Amino acid sequence: MERIRTVVAYKDYFKEFLLSQPEKVQNKIYKIIEIIEYQQRIPEKFIKHIEGEKGLYETRISLGSDIWRVFCFFDEGKLVILLNGFQKKTQKTPKNEIEKAILLMEQYFIDKKEKL
Repeated sequence: MERIRTVVAYKDYFKEFLLSQPEKVQNKIYKIIEIIEYQQRIPEKFIKHIEGEKGLYETRISLGSDIWRVFCFFDEGKLVILLNGFQKKTQKTPKNEIEKAILLMEQYFIDKKEKL
């Protein structure tokens, strides 16, 4: 099977989130990353655009009744950049988590420009 997208993490935010999760949750996250990398069309139950936020998406992970989210965005169409993650406790995604993800996304593009 050929990889369609490359998934990378920006700085250590995703890694820190991932390593703080139980092994079962980590395995589920790896499976979803694999789906994002190898499937042409990613089902909305795994990745969804955040309404009102240009270019920001959330990767959706659930195990039993527990729910986690990892923010991400696309760069040059093929690269998915993973940002911060959190365990979801309420129906609505907390505004501070979205704001943090937007700041990280903006910082990513600043860093990228500086490297050119």
